[in-house]
Amino acid sequence: MSYISGARSLPDEQVRIASTKMDGIGPKKAIELRYRLGISGNIKMNELTKYQIDQIEQMIAQDHVVHWELKRGERADIERLISISHYRGIRHQDGSPLRGQRTHTNARTARKQIRK
Repeated sequence: MSYISGARSLPDEQVRIASTKMDGIGPKKAIELRYRLGISGNIKMNELTKYQIDQIEQMIAQDHVVHWELKRGERADIERLISISHYRGIRHQDGSPLRGQRTHTNARTARKQIRK
């Protein structure tokens, strides 16, 4: 079992599937990454050499925002909304649904703190 950019990849998974386990990389980016590195379609993670794994890590670090950087950016966006007292920021603070969902009868998990 190896770790690439903070994501655990199983040895018997294909490279494109294992790379989609990383936050910020979806199926299209995984296929693009594989083509740019010249890795065949059916190769498994345990068949990669150390050099190829290092190349994957370097390519991801250069071109994509992944894992902790992505989560840090999301958190910064939420903090900005809270600091300017935007409606969505206030809803984040309260733990209420953000996108106009009904709260009178639904959103039980969001309203657990309010219920008595």
